[in-house]
Amino acid sequence: MRITLFTEVFLPKIDGVVTRVTRTLDQLAELGHEVQVIAPRYGADDPDSYAGSDVIRVPSLAFPAYPEVRYGFGHRGVDKQVRAFAPDVIHAVNPVWLAGYGVLASRRLRVPLVASFHTNVPEYTTELGIGWLRAPAQRAISFLHSRAAVNLCTSGPMVDKARGLGMPNVRLWPKAVDTVSYHPSRRTTRMRELLSDGDPAAPLVVYIGRISPEKNLALLGEVMPVLRERVPGARLALVGSGPGVDDLRSRLDPAWSTFTGYLSGADLAAAFASGDVFVFPSHTETLGLVALESMASGVPVVGARAGGIPFVIDDHETGILVDADASPGDWAGRLAEVLTDPSLRERLSTAGRAEAERHSWRESTLGLVRAYEDAIMMHP
Repeated sequence: MRITLFTEVFLPKIDGVVTRVTRTLDQLAELGHEVQVIAPRYGADDPDSYAGSDVIRVPSLAFPAYPEVRYGFGHRGVDKQVRAFAPDVIHAVNPVWLAGYGVLASRRLRVPLVASFHTNVPEYTTELGIGWLRAPAQRAISFLHSRAAVNLCTSGPMVDKARGLGMPNVRLWPKAVDTVSYHPSRRTTRMRELLSDGDPAAPLVVYIGRISPEKNLALLGEVMPVLRERVPGARLALVGSGPGVDDLRSRLDPAWSTFTGYLSGADLAAAFASGDVFVFPSHTETLGLVALESMASGVPVVGARAGGIPFVIDDHETGILVDADASPGDWAGRLAEVLTDPSLRERLSTAGRAEAERHSWRESTLGLVRAYEDAIMMHP
């Protein structure tokens, strides 16, 4: 099968959507499919191929409220390249700007369309202080997804959300995680020293991901002082960066917080495995891939009972869920449970790892291929 994939984000940017796209490209290549990727241009380090797929870059601009996100501009030259590739199906990943152009191109070129919903953009507008864009963003997303033969979501709650937005023929794109790269054996003393700023024996809370307002990380400025009263010496490590990093630094005491910036590859895997508990207070996740990666790494997750996170975590079985409106004291209490009860931590670690092992990228990608095949069959 020949697939043209329009995506709003791609390497060298790193986030959950990029991880899903790249892992899927790996699997599609192994399964013998050919893929053409259309992605925004970031800069000189942009790869022009991945897993045997050509990556066509288009001009882009940084989004003012979130400079790490770039919106790409499709053009007629892209149509020409897609036509020359002659895809059997077009996949628009998170259609808003560039992938939204892909939706319209599928109509012009008469190619079957699959669209996938990864980021709850309307809710993000509120968190980023641009709530006036919420209604138009919701209308645009509903319009674009209504053009797809098949719409995919990465968690059960988001399937319900998408149907509520009026998206037709919504299906689950199964969750998946790399349980080889992310493994308890990746835990190292060197990484723990980095995360703890040289205090590896300290009880260690870790967050890994984008540092931006929609992740609700400001809450940690209230949670950690309460936690440190209950668990003396507890520390917080934040791995990643984003538009909220300066604000968050101002809220957290450097005596007990560490910012590492972005990590990748073996260092990232070691960071996931080297904490004692992973904290995930975001209310806007469509899935929460980092929670799965932490579970695969043997580190229990304490996450918000919101968005797609409950689709990943079974409360007090594979992790712990905290109500979305819980107080900082409630969050501190749940984190303290994990940090002070070795038997609970071991039980959650073992169950979380076992759950992660059930979800392979191969099975997830085979489900995607079935969606492609169905879209092709449904095309007039």
